[in-house]
Amino acid sequence: MNNTMSYRGYIGSVEFSETDGIFFGKVMGIRALISYEGETAKDLVGDFHSAVDDYLELCEEEGKKPEKAYKGSFNVRVSPELHREAAIFAASHQMSLNGFVEAAMKRELAKA
Repeated sequence: MNNTMSYRGYIGSVEFSETDGIFFGKVMGIRALISYEGETAKDLVGDFHSAVDDYLELCEEEGKKPEKAYKGSFNVRVSPELHREAAIFAASHQMSLNGFVEAAMKRELAKA
């Protein structure tokens, strides 16, 4: 089962509340809170699409640039020891720390 969906470049989560008997979610990877819900999977998808469309229309009306998720830059917190080891490894292999982290992420995601 996939717990995400995609529309117009935005990724939305899919969750279910057994208590309320509804599906719900929010757009991931941006600061703006864009949430949606539905009683059926079809309703959830429709409300997700409408929520994204409404967000983009609001941005246009207000003259704001819509946020884009996953721009390729993020902060990672690791122990100082791991940071040191990774930096030394990267330097000794003629690569940047960013290049090393990207290669490690690609390697792990290929295993998934």
